[in-house]
Amino acid sequence: MGSRALVLGGGGPVGIAWESGLLAGLARAGVDLGKADFIMGTSADSFVGARLALGAEAAGLADPILADAAKAAAATPSTGRGAGTRGGPPADLSKLMTLMGEAQSGARDPQAVRAEIGAFALAAQTLDEAAFIATFGRSFAALPDDAWPERGYACTAVDAETGAFQMWTRDSGVGVTRAVASSCSVPGIYPPVTLDGRRYIDGGMRSSTNADMATGHDTVVVIAVRLGGGDERSARLSATLDAEVKVLTDAGAKVTLIAPDAASQAAMGVNLMDFRRRGDAAKAGLAQGAALAAELAKAW
Repeated sequence: MGSRALVLGGGGPVGIAWESGLLAGLARAGVDLGKADFIMGTSADSFVGARLALGAEAAGLADPILADAAKAAAATPSTGRGAGTRGGPPADLSKLMTLMGEAQSGARDPQAVRAEIGAFALAAQTLDEAAFIATFGRSFAALPDDAWPERGYACTAVDAETGAFQMWTRDSGVGVTRAVASSCSVPGIYPPVTLDGRRYIDGGMRSSTNADMATGHDTVVVIAVRLGGGDERSARLSATLDAEVKVLTDAGAKVTLIAPDAASQAAMGVNLMDFRRRGDAAKAGLAQGAALAAELAKAW
């Protein structure tokens, strides 16, 4: 058997829920992508990858999300809480969306635009960095500050000052908790995260998948949270991913791409930061994973 890689594209808390359900549904049907030799995550879904690399069973990934959703529904039915950053007023991300479009379209130098995104993130009023790190506490609290998974794992970030892309690995010499937090640091919503004296933001500012970073493996499964939709942004995302997949196939990899099916898209909605959608997204992921398992088993 050749080397196998799992690439987890970013997609906010709703993306975490859907990917967790998808991976759990596949594992329960006999296809455990968590056994990959190398796992890479971008943005929020670096969290899912880290959980797998640290030893969480893929089959159980959706369980805490479904339990939380059930508790929330019982405690505050139909209150509308849970959207955006857990119920606060939504952040104005229009500037971020404009800059991301410029970077991804190639209209301007991407690294220069990412530096502008970093400046936006550094100036934004968000919760403080320590509080943000603490939100990862339930999964990472018992780990030493410098802990890193024993298995092959990487997550992505962007230097907030220079716009340079950063892929965190064991060789980077940083702890997984802060590395994952930096990959999840959506500009304007969460604070840039400090590692080795520098500040870092969401790795999705380069690409929502960064799949080209998984070269060197024979089989690569890429899970993209947001594709399709027919608008200009979706077209850019698809074009970027096509280019990344070409890098992998040109290097000899067999690549399988998984994206939300129609039912999953409906369950996830358009706002991937809407916490109220997490339960339905996880359930849809479970169903899609179960449906995909027999076909994916041939490639995996």
